[in-house]
Amino acid sequence: MEKTLGFSNFLTQVDPVGMSVLILLLALSVASWYLIVTKSIGNMIASRRAKAFLKHFWHIDSIPQLKTEIGAITDNHAFVQLAKTALATTANSHKHGLEKLATTGDTNELLTRSLRNSLDQEAARIEYGLTIIASAGSSAPYIGLFGTVWGIYHALIQIGVSGQGTLDKVAGPVGEALIMTALGLAVAIPAVLAYNAFIRRNRLWMAQLDDFAHDLYTIMTTGSKSGEEEHQKTVHKETAAASHHAPVSGAGVAAGVISGEGN
Repeated sequence: MEKTLGFSNFLTQVDPVGMSVLILLLALSVASWYLIVTKSIGNMIASRRAKAFLKHFWHIDSIPQLKTEIGAITDNHAFVQLAKTALATTANSHKHGLEKLATTGDTNELLTRSLRNSLDQEAARIEYGLTIIASAGSSAPYIGLFGTVWGIYHALIQIGVSGQGTLDKVAGPVGEALIMTALGLAVAIPAVLAYNAFIRRNRLWMAQLDDFAHDLYTIMTTGSKSGEEEHQKTVHKETAAASHHAPVSGAGVAAGVISGEGN
């Protein structure tokens, strides 16, 4: 009796519609789990590389040194791309002036557009695959429910044809039909949890990139040679007025890069 109520028996009795539902759920499960694993590994590697890069970045003393260091970096994560974009945009603006349509406006406006475009491209990149995960999480329960309804419909037809509605006749077909609901939930729950986790991670990632882009904008727009001496005077005055034991702030670190001591 147990063999007739197993999952293998359910597979042998399922019709083409039910088999299509099973195949669709299986495809959603494989796709969502593939994206969950690959994106989790990719996010972990990107976060580790970004942390190491930022630690190294804030130890750079000047913009010329920054150009040299950036050129030697082989990693291709978003923070490196932002730094390369800022350096390339500033260099091209000084080289071509306003001769090109892409450099219309002053250097600050061009740098703002370039950094914003890089941020938009990164936002689009990290959202890759989230649509499939969200679709699996939202649609899998309904697909499973459709399979359940279809299975119960055929079970009721068989009961009506046989004329026997006893529990031993109903339990098997209905229980096997409910497998569809269980499969739908098994596909949907991991997808929903992963989607929420990725959305939170992407939000934090973009906030960090936006802060870094703001720092790059400040460094590139105030780190020119013409304002170096005046900036050094301002830094010396602030240093003399402040306590020698004051904690080092992010602005102070940025000032070291802006000053361009390596020139």
